[in-house]
Amino acid sequence: MKSLIWHSNGSIELINKDIPEIQDEQDAIVKVQLSTICTSDLHIINGFVPQAKPETILGHEFVGEIVKTGKKVRGLKIGDRVAANCETFCGECFYCQKGFINNCENGGWELGCKIDGCHAEYIRVPYADKGLNLLPNNVSYEDALFVGDILSSGYFGAEMLNIQKNDTIAIIGSGPVGLCAMICAKYLGAKCIIAIDIDNSRLETAKKEGLANYIFNPELSDIEKEIKQITNNHGVDGVIECAGTKDSFELSWKIARANSVIGVVAMYEDDQILPLPKMYGKNLTFKTGGVDAIHCDELIKLISEKKISTNFLISKKFPLSKIEDAYKEFAQKNCLKIALYPD
Repeated sequence: MKSLIWHSNGSIELINKDIPEIQDEQDAIVKVQLSTICTSDLHIINGFVPQAKPETILGHEFVGEIVKTGKKVRGLKIGDRVAANCETFCGECFYCQKGFINNCENGGWELGCKIDGCHAEYIRVPYADKGLNLLPNNVSYEDALFVGDILSSGYFGAEMLNIQKNDTIAIIGSGPVGLCAMICAKYLGAKCIIAIDIDNSRLETAKKEGLANYIFNPELSDIEKEIKQITNNHGVDGVIECAGTKDSFELSWKIARANSVIGVVAMYEDDQILPLPKMYGKNLTFKTGGVDAIHCDELIKLISEKKISTNFLISKKFPLSKIEDAYKEFAQKNCLKIALYPD
């Protein structure tokens, strides 16, 4: 089967590999119908994910059809249409029992990182009953493509803030995760959403899709001044940091009002510093970490009920045979998200 692997020198290569087989009785084999590229895949290639293993098939964001199941898989059968969680998790260990599936003692972020991922024609999914979610008939593969990763990440960030009705929320970064965070913050009750990004086209997308009440480019506006005017000099009720730069991290605590929460879902390439003396008295709470994508069924239900949609994020499509070109397009930020389909 066609498979995209990465090498330790930072290059990628489309090669032929054997179709995966069941290795554990809780596995399922899925025929990939659509997959997409994530910024995390670029982080892996660029050497910023220490646990990632070279020569592994990349990719962790996909939907598809089950073609084989292990003997202990109970809730799924051959022919089922499924969306995949970006994490593999057993559901039984200390962390899984608390809902912290990103820290599963037997799994975690493995697909496309530690074990072969979805940028191939087929993929083996461990703990299939946990990590695969059934799709209703009225939810297409395109509808559900982002459920298990960036939509879950957006929900994770919004949920961190404990959003109250009439809250004003700032979201730094209007890329795919930031836009999903806006969708989720709005669904959870935010009255006013402020989108911040240095890319005007992405800001315009947030405005066009009705996800942001205000859009600001920090290279063109004094963000702190603008937010003080909007919030009666208080600052925003919560911040979701999705950009992942030194400047965006610093901006997150500067624009937050006292006693608010900052949810950090961005992945950084460098260490960030909390300047505690400067922040003293603001009584801020920082929450951060890899997404615990435990709400996939709920998000699929919201999509099925037409309460949320992420289809607008698909701005380009490529066949799997052209995936190397797709990676170049994505790395150059010439699109929001790319849908990769079988040849």
